[in-house]
Amino acid sequence: MYRRRRRTALAALAALFLLLVWAIATSGGGGGASADRAKPPELARGGRVLLPNYRLVAYYGAPQHDELGALGIGTPDQAGRKLLPQAAAYKRPGRPVMPAFELIVTLAQADPGEDGMYRLRQTPDVIQRYLDAVRRIKGVLILDIQPGHASFEEEVRALGQWLIEPDVELALDPEWHLPPGVVPGKQIGSTDAATINEVSYYLARLRRLKDLPQKVLIVHQFTEGMVPDRDKVLERPGVAIVHNMDGFGTPEMKTSVFNQLSYHPAPGEARTRPAGGGRFTGFKLFYKEDTNLMAPARALGLRPPPDVVVYE
Repeated sequence: MYRRRRRTALAALAALFLLLVWAIATSGGGGGASADRAKPPELARGGRVLLPNYRLVAYYGAPQHDELGALGIGTPDQAGRKLLPQAAAYKRPGRPVMPAFELIVTLAQADPGEDGMYRLRQTPDVIQRYLDAVRRIKGVLILDIQPGHASFEEEVRALGQWLIEPDVELALDPEWHLPPGVVPGKQIGSTDAATINEVSYYLARLRRLKDLPQKVLIVHQFTEGMVPDRDKVLERPGVAIVHNMDGFGTPEMKTSVFNQLSYHPAPGEARTRPAGGGRFTGFKLFYKEDTNLMAPARALGLRPPPDVVVYE
């Protein structure tokens, strides 16, 4: 009886050992498909760094009205099909293109709304529809914020569930951030470096905690007063900050604004970047409002050539 009990105990220990080996293997310690699942997420077109590895070309807008931009015309899938050939015109040797949707997820309004914040938030269903569509073309989704009387920080944190996705980026539009008593659209709004720094810190922390690919933070601007202390904007590891030159007009007018406001390193300054971070340049084109819409070759002739091109 003693020997029988001993054999039974040894058999139970052996079974427990095999169970532990199986558990380790299926949790990722055994290699193969399980190890693949443990790999950090990558972009649909490969890699974990958007800028400068790619040039982003985006359609901008919202589904509420076609006057809001290219994304307001037709369905998200239709916008994606139109975007691909437009984006392809910006491809250059050694610099592939990443298509993008810049969806206005917080839309400034002339009406104060129930909370008096003069802004409308897109529903989760709308955001998911555009995210699904841009994924079908292997692109990224940029969430654009026009906060009205709300704060950028408040609106960004409300988007946390989306920003933890590996292919979701962020844009701030200071034109539509107004103080109390001023209705959006009646004057040009603004923000400051402290706000941008708080947002970039939040993005950097999300990226680090979730081991996400590089995050892109676009700041739209067409006057110096929209970000009066831009020289105090900090760089963050894992966050690419894009100073995007906005505003419509003739090619000459747009080039002048770009030369005035685009990011240029100081003379003799090396363009050093923290790991996965740094500052980059963007440029916006308007299908309807621009006079003699600049062709891709002319836009790329700007100095420095834009890293991000947005079509409204």
